[in-house]
Amino acid sequence: MHRTRRPPGVDAVLPEVDAHVALLVDLLQHLMEERGSDLLVKVGSAPCIRRDGKLVRTTLPALSPVEIEALAMELLHDAKAAEFAETGEVDVAHSVPGLGRFRVNVYRQRGSASLAIRRVVPGAPAITDLGVPAVVADLASAPDGLVVVAGPAASGKTTTVSAMLDHVNSTVAKHIVTIEDPIEVLHADRQSIVSQREVGTDTPDVAEAIRRAGRQDADVIFVSDLPDHRAIHAAISTAGAGRLVLAVLPATTVIEAIARLVDAYPVHQHDQVRQHLSVVLRGVVCQRLLYRADGRGRVPAVESLVGTAKVADCIAAGADPVRLEKLMTEGEYYGMQTFDQALFHLFREDYVALDEALAAAARPENLRIAVQQAGLAPLR
Repeated sequence: MHRTRRPPGVDAVLPEVDAHVALLVDLLQHLMEERGSDLLVKVGSAPCIRRDGKLVRTTLPALSPVEIEALAMELLHDAKAAEFAETGEVDVAHSVPGLGRFRVNVYRQRGSASLAIRRVVPGAPAITDLGVPAVVADLASAPDGLVVVAGPAASGKTTTVSAMLDHVNSTVAKHIVTIEDPIEVLHADRQSIVSQREVGTDTPDVAEAIRRAGRQDADVIFVSDLPDHRAIHAAISTAGAGRLVLAVLPATTVIEAIARLVDAYPVHQHDQVRQHLSVVLRGVVCQRLLYRADGRGRVPAVESLVGTAKVADCIAAGADPVRLEKLMTEGEYYGMQTFDQALFHLFREDYVALDEALAAAARPENLRIAVQQAGLAPLR
């Protein structure tokens, strides 16, 4: 394999670096040099990188099963190696001095080890630099309750939550406890104190870690994943006890995110959990990434729901999707908007092209009509 230049300091830290470590560093260096966000390595194919959401095959040679297995073992400590052997997949964070930090998923396909590596941008960005609406900072500043950040895979959820935590960290003196699998962005203490706990290393269980955070004098709790009913119940209960809980959920819309919280419970408990959720929910933001019209990367389109009295009543009464969407549509004063409203604003401000906005819209024809009525596009 062609050996790329390693960053200053790597050889000094690892003076007797073996071939497998060197190979891993070369792959990560290539990802950085190509400005990719992800690197995919599997048997039988040249490694691929993802750049601005698009998958590109590299000119690097394909690796053998033995080489990829060795790379996987370099990434996994004993506990993670045991989890991989038992389940066939595992997440781990990996850092290379002078190069950066990466989130790695090691998994088996057709019996062989494979790697999905995501580059973690160092530090947390400022909310004002993300292009998200002001309501995101408002929700991060809530004194208590549950705030959900949702979106599909690779939609920038981690970046948004990191910026929200940094906003709290830089503006108020609080104890922030994070429960992550794995830890991705490292937060240095600023005005707040930040304790970062990794599932599988610092704590064995998400639900129990959420419950214990109260005894750790946490003011703000961030949970990178709510994997089951126990974790969701712990998050809602802790939010109801006077702490702010920020949680990430995989969902494509705000309404789907709320449904996922409720549906995690047995059916006979749905009415009860809706009542609890109506009291503690401060807001839900759900985002997607769209290609910028100027070709300079991507920009988030954010749907937002704020826990106003009318929203709380709607959730308690059954979380009717039509009514919730109507409240978002009419809730601009509170910082609420639907995806289609977000797309309209992005097009109006020349961030995205009309075709890109229409392709992402829930109701493309309604968006087209709104654009035409605003005089932003000719009638067809």
